[in-house]
Amino acid sequence: MPAARPLKMTSHRTFRTILLSSCLVLFVFVFYLFRPDANVASQQPFPPHDVTTNAPLLENPHETLTPGNLALADTNRYVQAILQPNDTSFPKLICLPPDAARYQYLKPSASITSEIKYFFALNLRECVQLLPRLLGSIVEAIRFLGPEHCALSIVEGNSADSTAEVLAALQPEMDRLLAGRAHFELSNTINPLEGEGRRFSKLAELRNLALRPLREDRDRYHNATVVFINDVAICMEDILELVHQRLLLQSDMVCGMDWVYGGSEQPIFYDSYISRTLVGDLFFNIPPETASYSFAPDLFWNDAISRARFHAHLPVQVFSCWNGAVAFTATPVVDGKVAFRATFDDKGECFQAEPQLFCKDMWFQGHGKIAVVPSVNLAYTNDDGQRIKKDKGYTSHWVNAGASSADLIEWQPPPDRVKCMPTFTDQTWRPWNETLSI
Repeated sequence: MPAARPLKMTSHRTFRTILLSSCLVLFVFVFYLFRPDANVASQQPFPPHDVTTNAPLLENPHETLTPGNLALADTNRYVQAILQPNDTSFPKLICLPPDAARYQYLKPSASITSEIKYFFALNLRECVQLLPRLLGSIVEAIRFLGPEHCALSIVEGNSADSTAEVLAALQPEMDRLLAGRAHFELSNTINPLEGEGRRFSKLAELRNLALRPLREDRDRYHNATVVFINDVAICMEDILELVHQRLLLQSDMVCGMDWVYGGSEQPIFYDSYISRTLVGDLFFNIPPETASYSFAPDLFWNDAISRARFHAHLPVQVFSCWNGAVAFTATPVVDGKVAFRATFDDKGECFQAEPQLFCKDMWFQGHGKIAVVPSVNLAYTNDDGQRIKKDKGYTSHWVNAGASSADLIEWQPPPDRVKCMPTFTDQTWRPWNETLSI
């Protein structure tokens, strides 16, 4: 009898492992099954990087948020919560003050040039609960960097909650802060939830709409850094760190890391559909036979150099990423060489999301210095945002005021082949530059 006991314990451990993996796959399936875009969802694996926010963790337990039409007084309260960083009227991720010494150099010296250094871009849909934290952090970053050096572009996407109302009330305030360089598009008719198989092409249209001011005033924005942020709970120091790493590394693009919990105690890397390592593979192994997420904790599993840098919280060169927030050079966009787009179906290009194609085209145009910044960790609700800061740490926990040689990257060429994954169970290897030609 005693000899049978270890076998029983091993069986229990095996059962728990299988159960956890099954729960993760079930979460992915249910997430897609009940999304409004059911036709497209059936064709695409998790995730499409536009999570609808859930009820957040409240800093003030007496405050509740109800989606829908807001009274004018409530709309004004949102605006004040965005403009005043210390306002606690609404729930939001608690942020730490940034290390001013680390980021002081990001403030351009006073000059008479009309050139803009920082261009903030957002596509927002049904995320009213995140606005005090998300836009509040952007306002803080703009004030730190100098409003005269910044511009803002927000495209709202047919929200059923009060996102558009709050943005409409915020627009004149941002226009004053930025001296007319606040571009708000609150009435576009592009709906990614309509049209079978056209989700990514419509998301590309929305992203390009947010970048349109760059192309309309090329001289002003040619040397700018674009900070493109999803509907995430983000702190001012996260934004500044992305900009800092973009300049420090002399990179073309840097991304944070985004996470979800999905019923798990441990966070799961979110943008697995888009992100590819420098060896061309997924950030973690998803076996096509099972589509299991059981290997999700094992990031950069087959790339020893990247894995070591990631666990040391040092920037990691990758082939593609988005991961909730990015900072990239505006130059190829302003020059008309790179834009968000859909797959070239007529050429047989691998079906993939518009941010991955954006990175692919950046590489092709000679802007392949792309990296992940592991110290910047983001999530898609205030609740998960607080959890991820607890589990992964605030940015300031991992960085020093000064730069060291270890922070820098020895930039490498692209991999010969990149994993093509239209769905979890359909994975092949393709040339990184397939269908592209000069």
